[in-house]
Amino acid sequence: MTPVLSAEGEKINWINYKIGEKGIQFKMFADNKKASIAIEITIADKEIQQLYFEQFLQLKNIFQNKMNEEWLWVLHTTNEEGKMISKIYTEQAGVSIFKKEDWPELITFFKQHIVALDAFWSEVKYSFEALR
Repeated sequence: MTPVLSAEGEKINWINYKIGEKGIQFKMFADNKKASIAIEITIADKEIQQLYFEQFLQLKNIFQNKMNEEWLWVLHTTNEEGKMISKIYTEQAGVSIFKKEDWPELITFFKQHIVALDAFWSEVKYSFEALR
């Protein structure tokens, strides 16, 4: 991914993607059963977390146009550490990070989605400034 520039034409660390908005992260995950990519809202205050989630809902048409697919939208769930989060995500079942033959499919899955998320975020990030 190193030669792939961001939507704004800049070099970017795709693995440690910096959103620049505290409490919002892009997360990529893979294990022996599936791969997933998500926007996670990790703000501890439940009401503020909901405001951020609702802001994403206001941008859902733009999001879906960038992603070209439907994602799952979950307000107030628990992550693997037991913390309350909200998330917008998609996953691909039946792939394993431990099977070398699945790596091309995993790379394609992550690359296509992180590049689309970058394009989306580049377009909408300023709409979150009022929530700070």
